[in-house]
Amino acid sequence: MIKKSLLPLALGGFGIGMTEFVIMGILPDVAAGLHITIPQAGHLITAYALGVVVGAPTLVSLLAHRPPRSVLMWFMALFTLFNAMSAFAPNYEVMLLSRFMAGLPHGAFFGVGAVVARQLADEGKVAAALATMFTGLTLANVFGVPAGTWLGHNLSWRAVFLVVAAIGLLTVFALRRLVPPIAANARTSLRQDLRIFRSRALWLALAITSIGTGGFFAFFSYIAPLLTEVTHLQPARLPMVMTVVGVGMTVGVLLGGRLADRVPPLQAILLLLAGMSTLLLCNGLFAASQPAMLLLAFATGANALALGPPIQMLLIEHSRDAEMLGSSLGQSGFNIGNALGAFLGGIPLSLGYSSAAPQWVAAGLALAGVVLAATMLAQGRVQARAAV
Repeated sequence: MIKKSLLPLALGGFGIGMTEFVIMGILPDVAAGLHITIPQAGHLITAYALGVVVGAPTLVSLLAHRPPRSVLMWFMALFTLFNAMSAFAPNYEVMLLSRFMAGLPHGAFFGVGAVVARQLADEGKVAAALATMFTGLTLANVFGVPAGTWLGHNLSWRAVFLVVAAIGLLTVFALRRLVPPIAANARTSLRQDLRIFRSRALWLALAITSIGTGGFFAFFSYIAPLLTEVTHLQPARLPMVMTVVGVGMTVGVLLGGRLADRVPPLQAILLLLAGMSTLLLCNGLFAASQPAMLLLAFATGANALALGPPIQMLLIEHSRDAEMLGSSLGQSGFNIGNALGAFLGGIPLSLGYSSAAPQWVAAGLALAGVVLAATMLAQGRVQARAAV
């Protein structure tokens, strides 16, 4: 049975997962509402992702000395405010700013939340407590994103961000009511925390995360025009496909955790990125087939989220001296990939190529991640031999 004190973390994860991924299902609606092109709307995805990248290490480092519960409440208050701002954005420029600002507390919430979950966990159930928090993120893709996609198509895309803001506000109250006060950590200097970035291995791990997962986001950012214009799927069926992707993500998190327990993290990442490259190539090759795209939507979602546990383990492995900061880097890396994938995937569309063209960009990014992972693995083996 899930502890009540962990439920606000899952609820916050649900809201964060919904706002991050739902825009990909309503991208054409947002573009039409703001009178911009699809590639321009893709920049809204990039702006949110950049907000996560900036906010995760910055906010965590600045507030690491504060009581964790109050920090989480402030993060969700900011999340609520800027998602409401997205709902009422009068033009593209304000929307771009609001998406960047809404992304700031994303990774920071998970970074601090991971530490809180570990402290609230019963003995021997730390992994289960962490999984509870991230379950909210995966359930957002099963229920929240498809529901938001339907709402965006049938009512208004602005209503979607109001729903997200309401979830954020509910999370603030749930944190206050259900999470017990937790003492702040002993203050360490920002300079001491930042020493982890001296590690070349950490930078390479971040590069693998950012570039490799960029392949998935180049696919997912433009899934709506791909399915409607190339696969010729009716817009009304997009929520169904988003549900399929979400179920795949949920299954993928569980499988990725099991794989990471049995195989060293870097080897697991290499295997999964190789699988991702193959799946993204297939998305381009079989884009005209509806049955194939449904199957690939599930498999691609599962493969992408399976990368989460081994990547998190790899990053923490190389940031032992700054636990809370290190735990936030996974979200930073994923969202660099989000920004990179959305930006690069939009380039062929801007040049007039078909909506299937981002899939070739996606496969190239995932393949680059394979090369980086293989390089890091080879370097590790060389260093291990030299140490003997």
